[in-house]
Amino acid sequence: MERIYIDHDFARFTRKDITVVDMELFDGRKFENLFPRRLFPLTGLKKYITLLDQEGHEVAVIRDLCTLPDREKAIIEGCLEEYYLIPRITRIFECKESFGMLTLKVETDRGNATIEIRNILHGLKLLYASRVLVRDSNDNRYEIPDLNKLDRKSRALLDSFL
Repeated sequence: MERIYIDHDFARFTRKDITVVDMELFDGRKFENLFPRRLFPLTGLKKYITLLDQEGHEVAVIRDLCTLPDREKAIIEGCLEEYYLIPRITRIFECKESFGMLTLKVETDRGNATIEIRNILHGLKLLYASRVLVRDSNDNRYEIPDLNKLDRKSRALLDSFL
């Protein structure tokens, strides 16, 4: 089966479930129960979104979400947001290191949390000079979408560990 690339208004999506869509192409072909997933989940948040069938086979690839009409873009982004549910850190209250364990007390978009990181080198990843991915000792994941949007105190607490 040929790989289908989706750009602009090539396809129309209908959200079927929290992370499932149906797709109808402009030529009339229909595909049901597709699962949008990022091919590059850490670096490609808006580019190269694969649409997988129930068996995990790739049906189509969206090259760039930004080229889709607003309605279609919102549907796919909604599915991706639910699938890749990662709390976003909005403020850091406290940051302590003791015996190699880094403990962060933070505010997230899902409430306050205490994050314990055993290995700082693997638990804190700086991407693109402003996005930070955090993985705690229980393999829970958090993100700071933009370091520059943190308040001055939060930034000062975190800077020495990045």
